[in-house]
Amino acid sequence: MIMRTKCLVTTGLVLVTFTAAAPGRAAGMEATSTVEAVTVYPDGASVTRVITLDLPAGESALIAKDFPLGLDASSLRVEGDANTKLVIGSVDTKPPRLEPSVNLPEIDKQIEALRDQRADLDGAAAAATARRKFAERFADKAPAGLGEKGEARPIAEWRGAFAAVAEEVAQADTAIRDAERKQRDIDREIAKLDGERTAKPPRKLEVRIDLSAEVATKATLHVTYAVRNARWVPIYDARLDTSARDRRPTLELIRRAEILQTTGEDWSDVAMSVSTVRTAGGGSAPELSTIIAQYPPPPSPPRPAASAARGMPADSRVREFHFGGGTSFGDVAEKAVEQQTVADVSVFQTAFRIPGRVTVGANDGAKSLRISTATITPELIIRSAPVLDATAYLEASFAQTDDAPLLPGKVSIYRDGMFVGTGRMAATDKDETVRLGFGADDKVKVDRAVLKRNEGSAGLIVTTAKTDERAFKTTVRNGHDFPVKVAIQDQLPVSENEDIQIEMLPSTTPPTSTNVRDRRGVLEWMIDAKPGAVKEISFAWRARWPKDKTIVMTPSG
Repeated sequence: MIMRTKCLVTTGLVLVTFTAAAPGRAAGMEATSTVEAVTVYPDGASVTRVITLDLPAGESALIAKDFPLGLDASSLRVEGDANTKLVIGSVDTKPPRLEPSVNLPEIDKQIEALRDQRADLDGAAAAATARRKFAERFADKAPAGLGEKGEARPIAEWRGAFAAVAEEVAQADTAIRDAERKQRDIDREIAKLDGERTAKPPRKLEVRIDLSAEVATKATLHVTYAVRNARWVPIYDARLDTSARDRRPTLELIRRAEILQTTGEDWSDVAMSVSTVRTAGGGSAPELSTIIAQYPPPPSPPRPAASAARGMPADSRVREFHFGGGTSFGDVAEKAVEQQTVADVSVFQTAFRIPGRVTVGANDGAKSLRISTATITPELIIRSAPVLDATAYLEASFAQTDDAPLLPGKVSIYRDGMFVGTGRMAATDKDETVRLGFGADDKVKVDRAVLKRNEGSAGLIVTTAKTDERAFKTTVRNGHDFPVKVAIQDQLPVSENEDIQIEMLPSTTPPTSTNVRDRRGVLEWMIDAKPGAVKEISFAWRARWPKDKTIVMTPSG
């Protein structure tokens, strides 16, 4: 590729490895690179490094030895600018050679001297141990009377003997501990030297770029490559202020990007972006093959155990396919402002450019960065499904109005300044409805009582069918001093067999909606409950099926 004055070019020629310079090939000139920009994807990252160098006239080979080992060599691309005509040749990569140990005889000599020192300390510790044992035996046997014939001696002599024994024991213990500490230090030093005796594994990848300039010039190269050991996930803060009766509630929805990378390189003071593009899945939809319906072949004779132990694959000539059917934080003069991103929304992707410069170290753990903040006026509703749980839950819903979609992720839930738990954000495009739960509302009581459960037979003279009839009453009490909207859900069994008939009985309070959010048989009653009001919902159904059959009712999916 030819690089002209102040223009950008890209080389598409990438070789995975290279050997020593061939005859006629330019000798290498070493250079260092710095990470300039990073775009993080949900399953990888694109990194751009910058190399600035003074090129001589003619052919040159730039060698940089600071690239991460985990980069995808086929993704390497080079762009740049210069003040003269410049040609970019091949771009080669190779791992550096193992670094052999230097001066092995000297290392062996140091290890031998350390082991001699350790042996000397073993002797010193043994001598101190014998000294302590002697003092302990003297204290145990000698002082019958301290005199030559066992006669009593003045108390001062007894005290002097005790002090001498104590001093001997203390000195011996000190000598033993000192020897053990020195031996630990020697053991660490020996282990370190043993490690230096072996070849060191490579930590960085070496990149070579062949260049040719008409005249000497200063050039700036941008080397871009892909890495896999990086990702970002969306996380959210949802802060609901239920407000007083004379104000509408507000919801502050904060988007964040949690970035984690273990690429082996530090991203220090870089321009950072996060993108919704998924790079690991490939660029095309999968191609479908033909499905053939046929009788299965006769079973093959069992394979020998030895073949199975060697991991031989099973016979895969035929595939079988089976088809089946409140508190507050207090007032402050000013709040600290957290920087946010700028969103670049295109037809097929969204990228968020984080302002300023960002540092994300390798193996430093996850780093959270704010993407955006939206203040929303939500609709509040109390929702309960007493057939499973009689608890009333506060729910806020709103229309997603941003061009950038809401990606699935964890949500930290706050209600009136208090943390109440975590939830999940569903993937939501523009103009779709978002529903977030904000915990239990203890002032709304829901109770579901079974009024009737009758299993019997049907038929005027002869029993022709079995029946199961059930009736329920749900009571809702609003303990707030302001009106609330309550949604109660229940289940009407659904039949997938024409012999099994399900009917909702006339005593049922007409539901507001059926098959709620495309869930068959799910009914919902919407209630406007005034302060202190008590509302009742009646629900009854009957199932009928042939007398010689037995049915079971199980949740679908």
